[in-house]
Amino acid sequence: MSKSYFIVGGNGQLGKALTQHYPLATVVGRAEFDVTNPNSYELIDWSQYDTIINAAGMTDVDGAETSKGRELAWSVNASAAALMAATATKHSLTLMHISSDYVFDGTKAEHSEDEPFTPLSTYGQSKTAGDIAASVVKKHYILRTSWVIGDGTNFISVMRSLARKGVSPKVVNDQIGRLTFTSTLTNAIDHLLSTTPVYGTYNCTNGGDSVSWADIAKLVFEKAGRNTTDVTNVTTQEYYASKDNFAARPLQSTLSLKKIENTGFIASDWRDELNVYWDRMEEL
Repeated sequence: MSKSYFIVGGNGQLGKALTQHYPLATVVGRAEFDVTNPNSYELIDWSQYDTIINAAGMTDVDGAETSKGRELAWSVNASAAALMAATATKHSLTLMHISSDYVFDGTKAEHSEDEPFTPLSTYGQSKTAGDIAASVVKKHYILRTSWVIGDGTNFISVMRSLARKGVSPKVVNDQIGRLTFTSTLTNAIDHLLSTTPVYGTYNCTNGGDSVSWADIAKLVFEKAGRNTTDVTNVTTQEYYASKDNFAARPLQSTLSLKKIENTGFIASDWRDELNVYWDRMEEL
């Protein structure tokens, strides 16, 4: 018997990838389903489904430091997660909840799933609250990830655009991590839901070496035919010195992949996925 999925956050980068991966799933965006409204959940016949995949999120990290952004971040990332958790519990569903490296302060070189929460920002705090809410569901998977790249506007697409416009940007070189492509994240979700290892939290990024955002920007510039010296290294403190409402970032975002690898899921190297992603962008 095939599983039936209710996917929330269909308009985001991950939501789009999940929509392609699960063509028979029910996929909803903001227009169809207000995740923050308890009444929305009462209008769904949950007997049709066995799994909720929560790919919704308020991801404007700096915007979350404003008064309106703070309210939205807590509403979408925390309160909505609690509503999904309550729904999953009431109807005996599995909840797949997407988490973030921002639940940590980035002082450790590598983050394991059982590291205590130490969020630095409003966004990180709201995601932490969402994780806690999701964790009370008997059948839950919390998939923690970082530096997500998929269809839409993201760091790779922005750097590619800047390179082609002749812009020479300043990019931070003291935030370290690995990219996570939505194709990999989708495969990890499918792996966990289909093989059903022990419920709990799992990290997922692409494999390979950990690098800085500046390193990635230089690689993009090189692919675009620009010189890597056109990207100037700056520290996070220097980059945000003149900006208002900026959120503190974890400097070390590398997530340990040992736990999910022990379930049989081995993520491809982020450099290999970048090549595939780049070729697809070039074809558009």
